[in-house]
Amino acid sequence: MTIKKAAVIGAGAVGGYLISSLSAKLGENLYVIAKGERGERLMRDGLMVNGIRYDLNVKAPEEARDADVLFVTLKYQALDAALPDIEALVGEHTAVVSLMNGIDSEEIIGGRIGMEHMIYSLVRISSTRTGNSMEFEIPSGYNGIYLGMPGKKPLEDERIAAIAELFKDTPINLHLSEDILFDIWEKFALNISRNLPQAVIDVGAGAYDDSVYLKDVENKLRDEVVKIAAAKGIKLLPNNKVGAYTPSQKYSTLQDILAGRKTEIDMFCGALMKMGRELGIPTPYSEFIFDFIKCLEEKAEGKFDYSA
Repeated sequence: MTIKKAAVIGAGAVGGYLISSLSAKLGENLYVIAKGERGERLMRDGLMVNGIRYDLNVKAPEEARDADVLFVTLKYQALDAALPDIEALVGEHTAVVSLMNGIDSEEIIGGRIGMEHMIYSLVRISSTRTGNSMEFEIPSGYNGIYLGMPGKKPLEDERIAAIAELFKDTPINLHLSEDILFDIWEKFALNISRNLPQAVIDVGAGAYDDSVYLKDVENKLRDEVVKIAAAKGIKLLPNNKVGAYTPSQKYSTLQDILAGRKTEIDMFCGALMKMGRELGIPTPYSEFIFDFIKCLEEKAEGKFDYSA
């Protein structure tokens, strides 16, 4: 398999990472999937990534059906509405890589188009998004894109081998995962335990080093994920493995709240709480964080404001 045409649906931070990294290599054969007013805006304004403007080859889903691979980089709350577009795009031989947060996007997408199209993946990237402008450090070391298939060595899958060849000589830092489900759950635990508490109290990531109380919340949230993962046969370590960060760094949930955007709390604590109920495992810390961030979303929407 050789990848000659690739499509990206979702032009946020992760989409920007792919677009900026692959534009020179694929040129007009890199499609950005959008339609209607959003498609017109992306075609008109392009995308700013690390101060460089990228003009986009915007296509409606049905126009990109010849793509060899589709990268799904949507926010979780946009996925359900995008499923018909994904289905319209995916041809018989299209591979689909979901670089969304969480642990269930492969199953949600695969349930619509067939799991035979799916490649398991995750991305670790530190980024800041403002409108159509993205800023991020080129991922290195622990960060980057992870690809794998459960129960197989990654390069045993010809699609992963083809994507690895596509990424060669680009800024994309690729990790071929020998245990992709462990890696996905490890990132899920990190998001729940560090992404969310920070957003509740509006502080930089350095507060986890300064406050024993915030660190305690981090540990108790991770413990809930570890217990549910263990019930599903995935053995996580008790402590987070945290990549490089700056004390002032704001993770994605706090960025969303400060920008007045909807967060991905349903994909994080919402999904964990649902699994906890099904397995009979209590998740009180996740339930508290879920309710608190939903309140912050309501405040951002103007449902209440008694600050004056």
